[in-house]
Amino acid sequence: MSEHTTTMKNIHPMNRFLALIFAALAPLTLLAGCKTSSAASDVSVGGPREATADKKGGAKEPNQTATEVVPQVNTKAKLAFEDATKTLEAQRKSGKYDYPALEKKFQSAADADSRLAEATYNLGVLAERQGKTKEAISLYKSALKSRPSLHQAAENLAVIAQNSGDEAGAVEIYQDILQKYPDDAGSRARLAEIYRRRGNLDQAVALAREALFREPRTLQAYKVMMLAYYEQKQMSMAKLVALRAVKLDENDPEIYHTLGLISLEEKDKPRARVQFKRAVQARPDYLPSHYQLAKMALEQEDYAGAEESIRRILQANGPTAELLVNLGVAYKGTGQYDKALQAYDEAQKLNSALPAIYLNKGVIMAVKQQPEKALELYKTYIQMSGGETAVSAEHPVFEEIRKQEAVLAKREEDKKAAEEAKKMEEEMKKTEDAAKAAERAKKEDEFKKVQDSAKGKGKEKDDGKGAKDNKETKDADAASADPEPVTDKKEDPKKKKEEKKKVEPAAAPVPAAGAPAAPAKKKREDEPDDAL
Repeated sequence: MSEHTTTMKNIHPMNRFLALIFAALAPLTLLAGCKTSSAASDVSVGGPREATADKKGGAKEPNQTATEVVPQVNTKAKLAFEDATKTLEAQRKSGKYDYPALEKKFQSAADADSRLAEATYNLGVLAERQGKTKEAISLYKSALKSRPSLHQAAENLAVIAQNSGDEAGAVEIYQDILQKYPDDAGSRARLAEIYRRRGNLDQAVALAREALFREPRTLQAYKVMMLAYYEQKQMSMAKLVALRAVKLDENDPEIYHTLGLISLEEKDKPRARVQFKRAVQARPDYLPSHYQLAKMALEQEDYAGAEESIRRILQANGPTAELLVNLGVAYKGTGQYDKALQAYDEAQKLNSALPAIYLNKGVIMAVKQQPEKALELYKTYIQMSGGETAVSAEHPVFEEIRKQEAVLAKREEDKKAAEEAKKMEEEMKKTEDAAKAAERAKKEDEFKKVQDSAKGKGKEKDDGKGAKDNKETKDADAASADPEPVTDKKEDPKKKKEEKKKVEPAAAPVPAAGAPAAPAKKKREDEPDDAL
């Protein structure tokens, strides 16, 4: 069974040039839990089939040689093992595993009878499934020691060696199994997978067919064939083999992943996305499909979906600079700029020589309207990528540099315009202030003149009034000494007549008839006239 390496490069959502680089997947530990009758993948581990009696009264397994005697185990161990395998099968179908509970059940079966090597073997499968490789190796070896004919344990040891890079050691184990058990289908299918990885696709298909001829339900053989056909671009054959494999195990994530790759090759992205989702539903920690889902989500600007898949990968494999850069891109897509910068900073701590860090940081600085920092980061990206001669002239980073330079030029123009406007405003203010000062001085001068004029008239009036008062005083003194008026003063006749009317006494009443007339009053010569 193989995992597919995927590399994500030059994805350009939103800004059309975000350099997203997904590191190639390292081969994951592949579990090869096997039923006693055939090699199966994952933890689809079943107990040994019921032993049949041979001539010597012993028990024989389906793949057991005629001379092998299978040790009899006690009833308690059999019942405990049966219960454990039923629980495992139910969890396998649901896709949700409770490893502590399963380990407890298989351990009870192994404790009930040390001869039950299958229980120890299944404990090794569960340990390997949880990433406890050293523990799994120890358990597989213990199972082989208890029962040397349990070659599925040897096969799993070969798989561990193969995934750790010791392909030669894996081949040696497989060949040893086939020498002892020529009809073993599982080891033949594993050898076929090694040939496929080496690029010998025809030999891989031939070995897979030989495995299926010996055991038609060898799932690993189907997987090798579907991948070999996919790599040979025979999509119809690859799809046909994959659909047959699904019938053997509908919860195997690698089958759905391969179907997803086939759909991508057929330009059917919606169907591919469905298949990748089915793969991670079957096994939530299946990283190849998470990589594909993250890549597709970023391409479709589904940043929330990309974040979810990237987080799954980080949880399983731990942080890498490449993954953190892509997590930052997902954050940026959802507008979480500060979180994006934090992810880029963490990536820089892990690998400061990764150019994509500086490119994506520059994008954030541009969004935050900090063109100086953006330009500095863009230029660092170019420098770390080998210089301008190494970066394609059509790379969008150059357009972004021009944009930020234009922003700075515009800012400089606006600054100069603002300074000119401020200068003009200051000059206008000075002119206005001077005009206001002149107007104020003019008004103050006029006001002063008015004040001076008012003071002069007041003095003149005071002088005239004083002279008049003196004259009136003298006249009054003269009048008291000589009451006779001045008779030679000319008077206005009209005015005299009006004054006469005012002071003329009322007519004396006419005396009644027969009454004596009043005596006339004698006028003094010096008596003033009534008209005066």
